[in-house]
This record gives sequence, C-alpha cells and structure tokens, in this order.
Amino acid sequence: MNNAAQQKPKTALILGAAGFVGSYLADHLNESGKWSVCVTKMPHEALSIQNVTEFDLDILQPAQIVALLCAVQPDVIFHLAAQSSVALSWKNPTLTVDVNIKGTLNLLDAVRAAKLSPRILLIGSGEEYGAVRPEEIPVREDTLPRPANLYAVTKNTQNQIGRLYAAAYGMHILSTRSFNHIGPNQTPTFVVADFCKQIAEIEAHQREAVLKVGNLSAKRDFTDVRDVVRAYAMLAEQGKAGETYNVGRGVASGIGEILDEIIALSQMKITVEIDPDKLRPVDVPEIRADITKIKAATGWQAEIPLHQTLCETLDYWRRHTTKGA
Repeated sequence: MNNAAQQKPKTALILGAAGFVGSYLADHLNESGKWSVCVTKMPHEALSIQNVTEFDLDILQPAQIVALLCAVQPDVIFHLAAQSSVALSWKNPTLTVDVNIKGTLNLLDAVRAAKLSPRILLIGSGEEYGAVRPEEIPVREDTLPRPANLYAVTKNTQNQIGRLYAAAYGMHILSTRSFNHIGPNQTPTFVVADFCKQIAEIEAHQREAVLKVGNLSAKRDFTDVRDVVRAYAMLAEQGKAGETYNVGRGVASGIGEILDEIIALSQMKITVEIDPDKLRPVDVPEIRADITKIKAATGWQAEIPLHQTLCETLDYWRRHTTKGA
C-alpha cells in the first residue's frame, strides 16, 4: 500500500505551455514517468503536446487562476507564462510589465487564496544581471543585478517578489536565472532561430542571399532547451525555497561565431548585412553563467553540444520552409 502511494505520479502544472519551452518541459516530465502533467495556454493559442491535460488561462485574471489551482491541486508549478522577448519589451513595455510582474503576483496570491502549498519554480533570465563587469564573469547568483532592458527589469522584479513571498508566507518558491536557450521550434524573434530561418529561406530561394543581422560582437551563454528543461525538473524536486539558480552552459559564444558556424552548415554563398532594426537600444557585451550552485544542488550540467543544437535548429527551419519554384 505504501509502495503504491509512493509510486503515484505527482501533478505538475506548466503555466504558459504554448511558448517555446513548454512543450519540451511537458515531454520531459512525461518521459520521466513520475508526473501527471497539466498545462495552460491562452484561449487563442493551440497546443500539440501529447499526454497532458489542457486548460485555457489568462494569467491576468486572478479568479481564473484560483479556479484552476483548486481543480488541479498541483504538487509543482512551473511558471513559464511570460513576455520573453527583449526586443518586444522595448516596443511594448506595458504588456511586458503586465504579464511578467502582475501575472506573477496573480499566481502567488492565487496559491495563497486556494490554500495550497506546491513547489513553485519562477523562470527568470540571465538578462537580469545586465551590465556585468569583466571581473564579475562568470556571473554568480549573488552578483548585483543591473538590468539593462525592460524585460530584465520585470524578471528581476519577479525574482524579488518570489523571495519576499517565500520568506513572508513560508511558500516553497525558487527562481532560475536562465541564460540564452535555443533549439528547434524557437520563434525567429531570437537570434539563432532568426539566423537559421533566414538561411533556410535563402536556400529555398525565397529571399536574396543576404542575411540581416544585429550586433555580432555580443557574447552569450547558449544552452539547448532540452538541457534547460532537465534543469527545471531537477530544481523543482531538489531546489531550496527562496533561492535563485543560474541555468546555463557556463561558456560564452560570440554571436558572430554562431553566425559563422550556421553559415558554414549551408551550401549557399551568403552576404551578411547589419540591419539597424535588429540593434537594441542597450546591449550587454558579454554574459556567462557560473553554474556551481545548480551543480551542487542537483548535479545538473548541459550535455547537448552547441554544434548539434545549431544543426538541428537549421534542419527544423529547412523542414518548415516551403521550397521556391
């Protein structure tokens, strides 16, 4: 009887599962065999995730969240519902603040209203560290955040709210600062997907052989999304309440180097041009994660080589780009 009770799957609730990470996380949890997975999406969104229970949810409607929590009774909540584009945060700061700050408050207050005590993983960003100094790289979790864009400000605020609620109300809330994660099916508002999509369109003769780019000198810490969701699952089980954990490869790659590697995977002769519209008002030169803390807590580290991720991302866009006549 006790063995059967121990083997009963726990319930994981993924908020914002229609985004890039949600389907990967759901698939990973299902494959582990330890979870019954529930996911949410906005009413206008479509999901194609197997073996999950779907719910429509607007994170800006507190009553909807309370009703959902009472129905699902989750053991763990993965809070992925966010406006996650830095570029869009400059263009639509109000939406970014509403979703990333108000949405988080709505969730945490709904958990209290429903009188539940799930483990809650708030997904933050390496962007929160902002203008790190050379001597601060690799960046540790105790580095002073200096967010340099609206998205980063909202995620840093989310982090502070999580720590406050954990301390004030005894809630089991922990946070990540996730560095750049990439892989197949990411939207082309993000740099690697953008490069791969453009190259696939050039190969399909849908556009001239000119690749439009932004700042190529920046260096970022890129991790495959499948490694990232592994980290989330491990933190949900082993992370400590009130703590923040970096999630990254721990290696910084230049955007220009990434571009050269992707172009080398193509058979086309491609010209590169700077597009002013792809340049950010403020851009941090380099950021790289110190992952000592998450390795100590869970044993996690990235396993999928960057080259493999780039190949698979380019192949994804080749499959989803119609060949020209």
